[in-house]
Amino acid sequence: MTRYLLTRLWQSAITLILASLVVFVGVRQLPGDPALAMAGEEASPERLAEIRTQLGLDEPIATQYVTFVGNMLRGDFGASTRTGTPVTDLIATTLPVTLWLAGYALIVAIIVGILLGVIAERFRGRWPEWVANGFALIGLSVPNFWLGILAILYLAVTVPIFPASGYVPIGEDPLQGLYHLTLPAIILGTSLAAVIMRQTRASMIETMKTDYVRTARAKGLGRSRVLFRYGLRNSLIVVVTIVGLQLGGLISGAVVTERIFALPGFGKLTLDAVFTRDYPVIQAVVLIITVGYIVINLAVDLLYSVINPRIRVGGSN
Repeated sequence: MTRYLLTRLWQSAITLILASLVVFVGVRQLPGDPALAMAGEEASPERLAEIRTQLGLDEPIATQYVTFVGNMLRGDFGASTRTGTPVTDLIATTLPVTLWLAGYALIVAIIVGILLGVIAERFRGRWPEWVANGFALIGLSVPNFWLGILAILYLAVTVPIFPASGYVPIGEDPLQGLYHLTLPAIILGTSLAAVIMRQTRASMIETMKTDYVRTARAKGLGRSRVLFRYGLRNSLIVVVTIVGLQLGGLISGAVVTERIFALPGFGKLTLDAVFTRDYPVIQAVVLIITVGYIVINLAVDLLYSVINPRIRVGGSN
């Protein structure tokens, strides 16, 4: 286990270094001039040169990268070129909103997806399976932004069950905070729930055909007990894999969802930074997302051995 963790940490460090290089170079290939965005269209050449010197944009790109990595290792991502606010303060303000939204959406997706997957397997060829498959088809086919607009129209305006926009910090009022995040979380988690449903159903169908399941049935165990005790548990490996792969997409999908529901999260910060060529914010956002991917993948690998003791990390049996 220790050797495996050390190997993964070393691989993660290499991945992070490569990601920082790609982000650093890629951001500087974006069209536009951050100095011009800060100073305005009517700024004099002297003023633009002064701003570029302050930002270090007049130095060789290799020097800029070394400075960037050194500051990053100290946790200093610089200040926003748009507002002058330290990037760490902006992230500390917006990231919790997106994490709460993504976490809530993940819980909704897992519960709904697994439940519908079990129902679809349990009632194969009957109307409950058709309903579950119809939900999966809608979730995979209809874009989140369209579902969000329809949800606001019918569930916030026509029938005011949920608020159409706004955000209440969870720390200030947990109930109101979750209430305001419920509709965005449902919309954000719909596509992931559809994927989990389809994979759970397919995995459980295969599991229920195995020898140990037939043996359990032959011993007199009921179908429902076998379904949950053997079928569902062994199908959770597929669910964990899907969640690990799709969680990054869930966070990226939060960008659109936050725009629709006017949530002051990570997505809004990212879009504003891209539109204004805010180099420090873009670099920090991408690197944080990269670290998130690395941590999620490592957690998924470790969960395999918890769900199924026959699987050991590092590939040993």
